[in-house]
Amino acid sequence: MPITTFDLPWRAPYDAAGMQYFFDRHLVPGLEAVVQDAGRAWTTRALALGAHRGWLQFAFDPDGGQVLLRVSEGLAPALALLLPRVRALLDLDADPAAIDAVLLPHFPGSAGARVPGSLDGFELAVRAILGQQVTVAAAHTIAGRLVARYGDPVETPFPGVSRLFPAAAALAAADGDALGGLGIVRQRQAAIVALAREVAEGRIGLQPGDDPEPAMAALRALPGIGDWTAQYIALRALRWADAFPAGDIALQKALGVRGAARPALAAIAASQAWRPWRGYAVLRAWYGAPAATIAAVPSDADTTP
Repeated sequence: MPITTFDLPWRAPYDAAGMQYFFDRHLVPGLEAVVQDAGRAWTTRALALGAHRGWLQFAFDPDGGQVLLRVSEGLAPALALLLPRVRALLDLDADPAAIDAVLLPHFPGSAGARVPGSLDGFELAVRAILGQQVTVAAAHTIAGRLVARYGDPVETPFPGVSRLFPAAAALAAADGDALGGLGIVRQRQAAIVALAREVAEGRIGLQPGDDPEPAMAALRALPGIGDWTAQYIALRALRWADAFPAGDIALQKALGVRGAARPALAAIAASQAWRPWRGYAVLRAWYGAPAATIAAVPSDADTTP
């Protein structure tokens, strides 16, 4: 099977170890896996871009200051779409000098930390919904069940990568009882189906560069999606560098404002010095905090300032 390879450079500094850690923690069974090959850990996943289906792998090469990318024959015709998405996924085009000039005084030792993006905004949004009020591990177990039930099969040479993420049209028609059988509670069932319908019918796009305020307003208008989820989607799918989920419990703990009378407002006040890079500050706060404070994703019920 022919494979196309690329070397994708980044702007130094780049926290490759931090990015690898993030993706390792968020693997969805059946969709993604880490494959060891040629002395490197290759993050591997299935993907559909329009009518094109296949798989891709990426590995970090810190010595070369680049990401190594492999693309299967099935996705090769979609490279014009794929390559910008991979660069966004790995945040390769960020300006670390500008970001670190603002954030390093507040987050020492975080030079080169980036914000993971997404290859597909709809997928990212569904995964964010599944992550509400559960641990990271539980969220990705449930996501794996969703992929197994609604994702189309795809042929790959990797045993742990065999299905695509479900298309919006498939989830728009999903039955509540079937979703419940996967362990998805009723509130999140409604959110996923409502979001899928909006995306399938073209009313919500979730593309990098979309105006974040209208996009977040459209998301918040859906059942089961509050400000935390909307801000998180804006940060990772829309690539809005100033997104700030002020109601995030782990963020509030990391900032030391959880005990304030109105912790979300206290977090917003603390964040003003980080503009226009508050989204990057959020990632630095999360992963600079003790592990116990970042294990669970907060409820949208806690996101009202």
